[in-house]
Amino acid sequence: MEKRSQWSSRLTFILAAVGSAVGLGNAWRFPGLAAKHGGGTFLLVYLVAMMVMGIPLLMMEISISRKFRKGAVESMRGIKKQFEPIGWASTSNAFVIVCYYSVVFAWVILMFVNSWQFAGMTGKSEQASKLFFDLTQTTGAIDGTLIPGEVLVCLLAAWGLIFFCIRNGASSVGKVVKFTVFAPVLLLLIMAVKGCTMSGAEVGLAKLFIPDFSALSDPSLWVDAIGQVFYSLSIMMAIMFAYGSYVGDDANVAVDAMIIAFSDMAISILSGIVMFSTMGGTNMLDKITDSGVATAFIVYPQAIVNLTGIGWLNASFGAVFYLMLITLAIDSAFSIVEGVSAAVSDKFHIKPKTVTIAVCSICGLISLLFVTQAGLAWLDIVDNWTNQINLILIGVLECIAIGWFFDLRKVHKEINRNTKKFKAPYWWFASSVKIISPILLIGLFVWNMIVLFGQKGGSYGDYPIWAQIAAGWVVSGLVFLSGYIARIVINAKKKDGFVEDEVVWDGAPAAQGVSAPAAKTAVKTTAKTTAGSPARQSSGNKKKRKKK
Repeated sequence: MEKRSQWSSRLTFILAAVGSAVGLGNAWRFPGLAAKHGGGTFLLVYLVAMMVMGIPLLMMEISISRKFRKGAVESMRGIKKQFEPIGWASTSNAFVIVCYYSVVFAWVILMFVNSWQFAGMTGKSEQASKLFFDLTQTTGAIDGTLIPGEVLVCLLAAWGLIFFCIRNGASSVGKVVKFTVFAPVLLLLIMAVKGCTMSGAEVGLAKLFIPDFSALSDPSLWVDAIGQVFYSLSIMMAIMFAYGSYVGDDANVAVDAMIIAFSDMAISILSGIVMFSTMGGTNMLDKITDSGVATAFIVYPQAIVNLTGIGWLNASFGAVFYLMLITLAIDSAFSIVEGVSAAVSDKFHIKPKTVTIAVCSICGLISLLFVTQAGLAWLDIVDNWTNQINLILIGVLECIAIGWFFDLRKVHKEINRNTKKFKAPYWWFASSVKIISPILLIGLFVWNMIVLFGQKGGSYGDYPIWAQIAAGWVVSGLVFLSGYIARIVINAKKKDGFVEDEVVWDGAPAAQGVSAPAAKTAVKTTAKTTAGSPARQSSGNKKKRKKK
């Protein structure tokens, strides 16, 4: 029997969770949305959405997985067996996301490696904006199968870094995040100082922080703010279930979730300061966009070559910018893989490292599609369906399952188990999980459908309908059918002696190294395995298992 990994300390868990939550969306989508929706007005609505939806759902996932010592699939099964498919949906959707997120990671590495080229482009904005397209040879359409050699090398490097970071689960992640979480903050501070000392920076900062209250009447402001909170915190993606399952029984979930959420918001604001001050200083405020790819690979390069009249200095700041994006991307990328790996390992009693190797290998092969000349178009389609449809529906299902078909007071008690001064109020937590979050997410989903079918005639972008069906609707269908497909596999394995774990909320011993009082409330997990098939189990569970 293999003992479950645990974070080496409370700080390690917080850093890992912050690293997962803080990703590329903080650096490029958050500033774009702030520019789109009246600066300080967007920040205000974002904070409200964080309090009424983001933090309660983050607490919910961490506390449930800490209790069960399981990933997303088994945790949802522990809530009620019929809800296991919800865990599979979040896991399979995360699997799809990491296939293309790794490619964005590779593109960032590619731009970092080629940042020296900015030295010869001083003042040449149009040339700088074309660098990404020249390097990737993307057509922007479903056309072209060539894979540029340099892009392929960067993709291999991306997957190599991802595997290196999670090769030993919580142990290796804990060592990595001590660098990858602080490094982007330091690099952002360097760029913020540069941006704020430029002439015209004050105009950009004013646009970021001074609210335009007339924007409050725009429903898209509320939709975008809610969506940014939901996408940013890594909830409903199997990640926080995995990370929470490695948390010790002495952890203060209520406080830790607040720290994670507000750290995520702080780095988003810092990214906004960098973007708005730099764009203000280069007279490019009107070019800030909520499109992440456009911001990072088209717009910001134009700002880089206009920072100063010294080519090598511009190139240096370009290297700092893309190195910052690398440190942001890597945490999010490997956390998604860990979420998938933990869920599959728990369910099928396979060694975590074996599953991690398999996930990285399979996702790596699939990701080749996104580095072809047509890769950007395929990525755009898949990203739209996984985020605008799948992720939101998974959130609705998870809230309904836990909020309406389980005793929320048990979850609330688990959240506040080790709190002393700050306690999450039950009315706040319950109203969010049962009412506010489902309504907000349903509203977000309805809005997305109105945009897709009402405004765009049911077609996303200018892509062929067959491509949208294949990479959009079919992928979404497979995500929500994955739990039933997995059940077919599990039933077949049972004929060969496979036995599923019995995961229940009450009455089990606690994790290794925790106190006796805490042990009374931990999870009961009865694990039986077939020959040669190690099962993850609570390391404090000393009950002997009988082999079938």
